[in-house]
Amino acid sequence: MNETLEFLVRHGYSLLFGWVFAEQMGLPLPSGPLLLAAGALAGTDRMNLLFVLTLPLLAVAICDTFWYELGRRRGMSILRLICRISLERDSCVRRTQIRFERDGAWALVVAKFVPGLNAVAPPLAGVIRMKWRRFFFFDGLGALLWASAYIATGYAFSGELERIVAHLAFLGRGLFALLLATLAAYVGWKYFHRRRFLRSLRIARITPEELKRRMDAREDLVIVDLRSSLEFDSEPETIPGAVHMDAADLEEAFEVIPRDREIVLFCSCPNEATAAQLALRLRSMGITRIRPLAGGLAGWRLQGLPTKALAQAGDNPDKVEA
Repeated sequence: MNETLEFLVRHGYSLLFGWVFAEQMGLPLPSGPLLLAAGALAGTDRMNLLFVLTLPLLAVAICDTFWYELGRRRGMSILRLICRISLERDSCVRRTQIRFERDGAWALVVAKFVPGLNAVAPPLAGVIRMKWRRFFFFDGLGALLWASAYIATGYAFSGELERIVAHLAFLGRGLFALLLATLAAYVGWKYFHRRRFLRSLRIARITPEELKRRMDAREDLVIVDLRSSLEFDSEPETIPGAVHMDAADLEEAFEVIPRDREIVLFCSCPNEATAAQLALRLRSMGITRIRPLAGGLAGWRLQGLPTKALAQAGDNPDKVEA
């Protein structure tokens, strides 16, 4: 039998637990192939099926509980930390927030099958203060379905394991090189896609200092907070005078957006991705006096500039008046 398979048989349980644990902690180590192999080995009685299923669930439970508690204690800052090390950090939080708003706790079940969402969903559940019983039920259900899908597939095709290994054996070390090349190609494609995305967002920003000067000069500005309702509920402060609107709602209301006043958009996502994307779309619709705030809300706070609760600001959160 192939040396790799022998190694998996000898160290399978610790390797299975450690690999899934590392992936759930945020390392780019996909567990699917290992779960398939473990299921196949269980199908040939080389590994215990109960342990093969239990150990990944234990690893997921430990890691997701850790991220959930960090989300509860640290709020949105932990999500921004996760996104800094993500290959899709400009959109990973936003996509997860949208799914939570649409699907509620069921988003935890779906997240296990979607790269990017898996890392963000547990801490986001903590940020929104989801009840711990509800979190553990849906997160555990998602983990069970995720692990079972791979393990059951491997188990069902366990009879093909020896044949597959025999076909791959001739590659020898070339198989390892092929896997590394595939991983490198994936990371390279993600990096290229991200650079292209950032180039598309090259649009003149307004700095927090400039915005504050213009606010102090009482210039007629429209300042729009584009954070999602989940973000706003966890951090219910905004720039004084800002209105809180969802990006989709603002885009749909483009016909009534004032053309004679400058509009400043801000969010809390990396590279002001949401604000910049919306500014580009609205510019293509003829609204040219629109700029994202450099650094978003975090950049504003970093300069020590004041924030205010929306309710205290007396603004209408539902519309921008012409």
